[in-house]
Amino acid sequence: MAVVEELIRIEDDNTLSFGNYLLDTKTKLSDFMYEGDIYKVKTFKEITKLEKNGQFVYESVEGTAVTGFKADENMVKMSVSGVSDTQITLGLEPQSSYKVTVDGNDMGVIKTNLSGKLVLSVELEEGTVKNIEAVKTA
Repeated sequence: MAVVEELIRIEDDNTLSFGNYLLDTKTKLSDFMYEGDIYKVKTFKEITKLEKNGQFVYESVEGTAVTGFKADENMVKMSVSGVSDTQITLGLEPQSSYKVTVDGNDMGVIKTNLSGKLVLSVELEEGTVKNIEAVKTA
């Protein structure tokens, strides 16, 4: 999967793509409108971060490229690429449980903390793409 040269874009299927892990210096783009919300992305080789209306949505350490990003109150779905193992943090509902899968492999049910953050590690290497889904459980 290629990096997102324009830092963030809307795809033909109405999902978001963002992030450029090849940049040597931190680069950001603010005031990106999508479905009535304002997004901000910060990205480079060490970190990729996405905010929606000033609220935390996504962060990866190391930097990543994300395609097919779609989120609502019950789930987050995306494809992620990068050059090394990465810790991904998602901003979800506080103190809620989510069934997480990576490339269809069940990672179990993970509970978010008081601030709604869900943290997972993903094994990445150049040229690979991991499909991640987190679905809220009842």
